Amino acid sequence: MKNSKSHFKFNKQERSGIFFLLLLIGILQGAYYLFTSNTFETDTSSLQIDSETSRYIDSVKVVHAQKREVHPSSFNPNFISDYKGYILGMSVSEIDRLHAFRNKKKFVQTAKEFQEVTLVSDSLLAVLTPYFKFPNFQRANKKDSRVLNHEKVFTDLNVATEQELKSISGIGDILAHRIINFRNALDGFMTAEQLYDVYGLEEDVVLRALKKFKVVQVPTIKKININTATAEEISQLIYIKTDLANRIVARRNRYGSYSSFTELTKIEDFPADKIDRIKLYLAL
Repeated sequence: MKNSKSHFKFNKQERSGIFFLLLLIGILQGAYYLFTSNTFETDTSSLQIDSETSRYIDSVKVVHAQKREVHPSSFNPNFISDYKGYILGMSVSEIDRLHAFRNKKKFVQTAKEFQEVTLVSDSLLAVLTPYFKFPNFQRANKKDSRVLNHEKVFTDLNVATEQELKSISGIGDILAHRIINFRNALDGFMTAEQLYDVYGLEEDVVLRALKKFKVVQVPTIKKININTATAEEISQLIYIKTDLANRIVARRNRYGSYSSFTELTKIEDFPADKIDRIKLYLAL
């Protein structure tokens, strides 16, 4: 008994050491509690903001908001791409019906005919109709799609099918499809020389194509006024990327309105060699 009591006897220095040891343990436990508590609250907050459900709901809201936004500029409904049709609120099947109709070298010429082909609802048709623009070349009949010039018959590049384009040596499925997509993005070629701007078309192939195709009926388009348009509106033109559009607007803000299209060629990275074609889509 006497020996066991000796284990519980401490001198002053030992008692101080035990006290500071217990104090250190207490401090470490308190710090650990505070750390884990803050981490849990942060994780919980993060879970509430970044959960899969929250992201999904937000993405759905964005998609529906985009689908309700109709492009303010008029457009040719014959050249609606998959993406543009989706943004306009069309379903995949409605877009496919339009493309199948166009693949037959046919064109819708009225809003009513557009609905008959695509089967869009009356409510959607009412929203889209004010923006429909049917260029004159779309109303031309089959005979008008060809023109006699020096005893040569040319096919209108704006109504040429992929099959007709592939009749040119050097144009296969990929290039023919690329030409059609480029034409759709422009809402129709203004000049046949724009074939030079199609990625992947060699110069000799374009020269062969120009012997068979030309622009018979120039499409009616809404030109972009570079003195009033925003950078976003200017970048809608396929020739002008977003960075270049920003520089065009920045120069306008710094030096004032443009007085001629040649001023654009002074801007960094502007494709000066294409100015004659680009200005066909611009206004001052």
